[in-house]
Amino acid sequence: MSSLPVRPNHRRNRARRILIGTAVVAVVAGFNGPALYRYGSEQYHDYTINKPEYKAANGHWDFLDVPSEFRINTIHAALLHTGKVLLVAGSGNNQKNFDANKFESVLWDPRTNAFKMIPTPKDMFCSGHTQLPDGKLLIAGGTKRYEKLQGDVTKAGGLMIVHNEDPDKPITLPAGTKFTGKANGKTFVSKDPVLVEKAEKVFDKTTGRFLRTQPGLGRIYVEAEESGKEFETGTEDNYKVEGLTGKDARNVYGMAQKLALDKKDFQGIRDAFEFDPVAEKYVKVDPMNEARWYPTLTTLKDGKVLALSGLDEIGQIVPGKDEIYDPKTKTWKYTGIERRFPTYPAIFLMDNGKLFYSGSNAGYGPADVGRDPGVWDLETNTFRKIPGLSDADRMETSATVMLPPAQDQRFMVIGGGGVGESQESSEKSRLVDLKDPNPRFKDGASLDRGTRYPSASLMPDDTVLVTGGSEDYRGRGDSNVLEARTYDPKTGKYTRVADPRVGRNYHSGSVLLPDGRVMIFGSDSLFADKANTKPGVFEQRIEIYTPPYLYRDSRPEVTGGPARIKRGGSGVFKTPDAARITTAKLLRPSAVTHVTDVDQRSIALETKKTADGIEVTVPKNRALVPSGWYMLFVTDDKGTPSEAVWVEVP
Repeated sequence: MSSLPVRPNHRRNRARRILIGTAVVAVVAGFNGPALYRYGSEQYHDYTINKPEYKAANGHWDFLDVPSEFRINTIHAALLHTGKVLLVAGSGNNQKNFDANKFESVLWDPRTNAFKMIPTPKDMFCSGHTQLPDGKLLIAGGTKRYEKLQGDVTKAGGLMIVHNEDPDKPITLPAGTKFTGKANGKTFVSKDPVLVEKAEKVFDKTTGRFLRTQPGLGRIYVEAEESGKEFETGTEDNYKVEGLTGKDARNVYGMAQKLALDKKDFQGIRDAFEFDPVAEKYVKVDPMNEARWYPTLTTLKDGKVLALSGLDEIGQIVPGKDEIYDPKTKTWKYTGIERRFPTYPAIFLMDNGKLFYSGSNAGYGPADVGRDPGVWDLETNTFRKIPGLSDADRMETSATVMLPPAQDQRFMVIGGGGVGESQESSEKSRLVDLKDPNPRFKDGASLDRGTRYPSASLMPDDTVLVTGGSEDYRGRGDSNVLEARTYDPKTGKYTRVADPRVGRNYHSGSVLLPDGRVMIFGSDSLFADKANTKPGVFEQRIEIYTPPYLYRDSRPEVTGGPARIKRGGSGVFKTPDAARITTAKLLRPSAVTHVTDVDQRSIALETKKTADGIEVTVPKNRALVPSGWYMLFVTDDKGTPSEAVWVEVP
């Protein structure tokens, strides 16, 4: 028997301790309950999305393991016929990089996950690019100067139009040329050299009588010599060009409207390059006639490339001076046609050789000029507007795709936002059938909410993967849309699939890879928090989406075939799965920026089974199948695609 006395309050004290302990746990849980719940929810979510049956139904997202030295602000991306992906940042929408001449490009090999830095000669941020017939990538335009918002501008400046009334010779004025107003007496200095063409004598076409001399013109950006509001001008003035003498002093002068401390837009460059996928380097070619920031490049049926729109060397929308690049001569020529669009308009080559403008654009242009969608005939410079576009005032940063198969000539315009920094966005998907004698947009299935910057990739199973975007301008107010879905052109319906981990808005895009996965890159949020108090950071993480079809038991294989097939010609590809192969198609590799990819198209091929494989026939139409490299995919009776085989169509 114990000699220690029994404590009469032992049970009561123990009960009290338990009660206090329980209360403390309850208080702690009260403070941390949401975190504990989130932790538990995230653990359960991770468990769910990694279950085999979930992946088979919805696919799966993974982060690409990019070594730190190769992480860049990817603005543009293009799949090359070597199977590698060129990621282009230029200065990456970063003023410090621009000031330091830090321009970057990275080449990524999806098969080996190897990365390589590519020397980048100019700032290709907001350039245009497109696939060329020989498999090279044409990149033209980019950034000469970053914009300056009102309040950040310290020196008055703007556009100076230089006139040359000498019909005998042009004149070049060097950077640093001074212009002094005859009425206001204020002096402004040019930032770059400018070529002013010689004057043209104009005669009466009927009588041949001399009528007048039409001055040659040059456009140049000028700034005041000193900072301050007192150096602004209020009205148009005639400007004397300092340093000229004799005949030149009489014939050459400047004219300028208000030169002020207003916001100064981005300025473009003329430089153009071809990226050689084999040599893995940029090769300089003839510069464009016009400087362009944010232009569109579209391959035409003859393999030449049309360049249009963009902001010029003084930050104004290029005044409709379209030009064409010839890959054979490596030179540019004006079309002689003038048609105005906003910056980066979505212009697609149709199967009749005409061009379709969907209305999608990236902004930086008048709200009431060149925004109507329609069909453009370059040969006659006629433009047929297409009616019925819903939310027509919310087309900036919308995505446009040519739905598969390309033979149907059906297009879908997805989402979009209001002009400029508008909070307005659209959830609409608009469809148009250009084979219809009287094409008209009709609304299709809608997204859950208004979405700017949605990425859209054509998939080898004939669906469209639509992912990312944000409800507000550049993700303001934590409005990124963390959703992905596939669109089936046959049923006209969206199907929700696995959600991405990262929000994507401005400066984002997606690229279909040869193995059937999709790479998602970029995003340039203004802010990093819902309250819009912390500045955003460019999203350098890259995600890879593995679709449900890659989680099936097996996929068909294509083991051999011709590397080149002429239009109208056929080729036999060996495969052990011929009995279950139902379709074959050519997919033109992506060249995407700002969610728009005018190179994308999926061309259905006529298919026959042979003794040891399948025979495919390429359509004869050159506008439907522009010369170049394509990915050949075959699909089985379950819709499962093979890995791609590269085929050149000369």
